[in-house]
Amino acid sequence: MRFIVQALAAAIGFWVASRIVPGVHARGLGSLVAAGVILGVINVLVRPILILLTIPLTLLTLGLFLFVVNGITVWITAAFLKGVDVDGLWPAILASIVITVISWVARAVFDIA
Repeated sequence: MRFIVQALAAAIGFWVASRIVPGVHARGLGSLVAAGVILGVINVLVRPILILLTIPLTLLTLGLFLFVVNGITVWITAAFLKGVDVDGLWPAILASIVITVISWVARAVFDIA
């Protein structure tokens, strides 16, 4: 149940990001849902490896480099889909912030730890 809520929250986050972040484009409900599911899988499989490999940069920047790591996961997600486009790293970082905020709200509303 937690994965489904997170995937739907990420899909909504991609939709909101496509509306407010220049350089992020999403076409169709199916693409948004697929983006949410793929982002969830990437966050489980790839993100921990990226975090481990970038520990020195994360420590040097006092954790701010994690924004870049999150942006890279959004960028990778968009690379797998034809219906979601991200035009660079900065739009991906901004989109990841939007997706994160919406995921936090979804966790709070559905009381998922």
